[in-house]
Amino acid sequence: MQVADNDFMNRISDKNMDKVTPRFRIKKAVRMVLFVPFVLLALPAYAAMGSGQEISWFFLVVGLAGGLAFFLYGMEKMSDGMKSSTGDKMRAILAALTQNRVVGMIAGAFVTCVIQSSSATTVMLVSFVQAGLMSFANSLAVILGADIGTTITAQLIAFKLTDYALMMIAIGFGMQMLSKNENTKNIGNVILGFGILFFGMKLMSDAMKPLRTYPAFIQMLEGLETPLLGIMAGAVFTALVQSSSAFTGVVIVLAQQGLITLEAGIPMIFGANIGTCITAGIASIGMSREAKRVALGHVIFKIGGVLLFIFWIPKFADIIRLIADYFGSGTARQVANAHTIFNVTLALLFLPFTSFFGQLIILVI
Repeated sequence: MQVADNDFMNRISDKNMDKVTPRFRIKKAVRMVLFVPFVLLALPAYAAMGSGQEISWFFLVVGLAGGLAFFLYGMEKMSDGMKSSTGDKMRAILAALTQNRVVGMIAGAFVTCVIQSSSATTVMLVSFVQAGLMSFANSLAVILGADIGTTITAQLIAFKLTDYALMMIAIGFGMQMLSKNENTKNIGNVILGFGILFFGMKLMSDAMKPLRTYPAFIQMLEGLETPLLGIMAGAVFTALVQSSSAFTGVVIVLAQQGLITLEAGIPMIFGANIGTCITAGIASIGMSREAKRVALGHVIFKIGGVLLFIFWIPKFADIIRLIADYFGSGTARQVANAHTIFNVTLALLFLPFTSFFGQLIILVI
């Protein structure tokens, strides 16, 4: 078994992995460059928002941008910590458990839950297929599972933990600075990232408070109840930041502030699910034909799922509310539940037909 594991790790050559990782290093560097000025500007904006002054559009925009920068940076820190402590194990799990479609879906969901990034899981799949460790057909079930796993982030965000953000930042930073154990430092990195994520949500939430009584903004959000507009807004924003979790967080903040209804939130969540496909597309650039098929499979699943749901959004919203009535949850939790139920339903619907979709994609590419 040990020999098999070593053979597995050796077959993922540095050459194959290097074709994927530079783009994501560039993306990370860009986020860091954008993050620094937003942090410097967001703190005075945050102070101004809480001081009872009249609405300042400059500080409002900077507060939103700075909060989003904190959110993205927190996601990056949390994902890095998870991958540092469990990355190799997650790779082994994916490669070993993908011969069966159901097991592959469960493995994809589990791995994505642990590393908190469906993008990372998708990039792993592209590299595995490129290296010949996994067939394209087997990767489709894992993609469906990864889409389920990424909804855990939305469920965590829906818990209103913003009041404890600074405490988590302090604990995570302390674990990183004071511990000499590498695993403890990685766990500290996860907690620190989690705290920064929620502090970013607090900044965005506080920045949006003045908009609750601004008629033009309320009217604009009401327009997003039109499914096509909501889907387009979610897809474009998610494609720009390359994180469906970031846009889901923004939608949840809007729901917590009472600025959007569930009927407006659902199309935006659908759009975020389409926009997140851009990551797999970027990862497949310059890769083999099989790797490009993985990216196309992700796109087909998402667009196909949205087309199945788009015509009965009001009924879907009623089902989500019915479920929420048993738990007394508000709109923010309902948005997170809609995200989860959408992806679980897609996985259950498409899983029996992965062979058919595989043949279809092979015809296209």
